[in-house]
Amino acid sequence: MKSTISTRGVDVSGRSRHWHETIARTYFPLDLTFQRPEAFDGELSSWDLGGVSLSRLTSDPLVYRRLPKHFREPGPEEFLVTLPAKSELRFTQGGKEVRANPGAFFIERSHEPYEFSHADPADLWVMKLSKEMLGGRIRAPDRFCSLQFDATNGANGLFVDMVHLIPARYDSMTEETRGVVGRQLVDLLALAIQSDERVLTSGNSTVRSAHLARIESFVRRHIDDPDLGPEEVAGGCGISLRYLHELLRDTNMTLGQWIRDTRLQAAMEDMKNPADRRAIGEIAYARGFTDQAQFSRAFRARFGLTPKEARGRA
Repeated sequence: MKSTISTRGVDVSGRSRHWHETIARTYFPLDLTFQRPEAFDGELSSWDLGGVSLSRLTSDPLVYRRLPKHFREPGPEEFLVTLPAKSELRFTQGGKEVRANPGAFFIERSHEPYEFSHADPADLWVMKLSKEMLGGRIRAPDRFCSLQFDATNGANGLFVDMVHLIPARYDSMTEETRGVVGRQLVDLLALAIQSDERVLTSGNSTVRSAHLARIESFVRRHIDDPDLGPEEVAGGCGISLRYLHELLRDTNMTLGQWIRDTRLQAAMEDMKNPADRRAIGEIAYARGFTDQAQFSRAFRARFGLTPKEARGRA
């Protein structure tokens, strides 16, 4: 579904409330401070892509605050990926500040307080997705919040290009295609994050976390190999077997648990994909499981429902 909401035609006295409600419906509740509430203008267009939403927002200067009161009610944790197209954006979360200009993007976490603002009229793109969806591709994605990513080259540039292409193609897509495109957009985001050197060299990263990122990437690339084990992972990442196990102690998971959890997350994505018409056994095998009964038990223990139930919900 595509929608556009604007302050045009809204009485000046009601624009503040109208924009509060628009932002809450599109993203989640926030407190807003307007530079000129009596003359505020804004427009927000959004496109639904299955489990992902994409939006473009233009507005006069504004301050958005996410406060503890906003996430006291139970609800899924979500992430916003913001790409400025005009003006500098200021974002602060977890004691870190980002000042992003066009040519960059950054990630916001819904379940931690933050402040987001722009002192000049802004034009920005926002992608919203669940922690479950991003976490199925990148372990502990919240560690990448408040980092600024280059949006101009490599996988980062591909991600941004796809964001900009979607609206023009949206009306010609079927609902099923839109869901597939949404998942591909998340795949590109994950690739962009994993391949950005600043993730590995930024102030909150270390050599150990860089190795963990490479281990995670290697496991995902070889997830269909039922014989994937410590020797293959250590060799593929250029580290010793002993150092591999030492690194994994930081995660409180063994390599076997890590591989199994990654396989289960990938299988869940397959189950939720209405375009994937493979039998459950085929999906299990493609994700590296050799015993379907064992796969079903592990799946239920991980997600609280059977593979058949997960597919039925999709």
